[in-house]
Amino acid sequence: MSDPVSALGGAVFEGFAKVREIGPVGMITLRAKADVKGLAAAVKAAVGTALPAVRKIEVAGDRACGWMSPDEYLLVLPYAQVAEAMAALNKGLAGQHFLAADVSDARAVFRVEGAKAVEVLAKLSPVDFAKMEAGELRRTRAAQVAAAFWAEDVGFTVVCFRSVGKYVFDLLASSAAAGSELA
Repeated sequence: MSDPVSALGGAVFEGFAKVREIGPVGMITLRAKADVKGLAAAVKAAVGTALPAVRKIEVAGDRACGWMSPDEYLLVLPYAQVAEAMAALNKGLAGQHFLAADVSDARAVFRVEGAKAVEVLAKLSPVDFAKMEAGELRRTRAAQVAAAFWAEDVGFTVVCFRSVGKYVFDLLASSAAAGSELA
């Protein structure tokens, strides 16, 4: 694993909502059907959470497991602990049909925080963020790029491909700029 470097060097924007890059963050894409023997136990060993229900994310401190599609999960954990989690997955799922890939260096992760964080995201994605509850995960787009969102505390976590990280940060910052609040 490479030395951890955030996509944008910890970029921060303060407008009517705060946008900040949080990274580097460890991420593993896990592809496996829900009925794979030992899947729940392997995820528990890797990140300490249960398997999430459809469109949900299970969070345990700085670790999480999010449902991305019927056979895909996103595991989130401290960057330095990815190798250990990969070993737990490989051990727990040995002999089963699955794929686990470290995608930590391929993702950019942001937090949009504040009482009006919903407004920032509502301008960019076809999601009713005002009705999005803690523990709900949405995989959609921000403007025209793939992104995943989940509500947490007073704000949202946003994950996108690192290659479009600067574009997504600029979108979020522009959407959070003072004076651009929704009427």
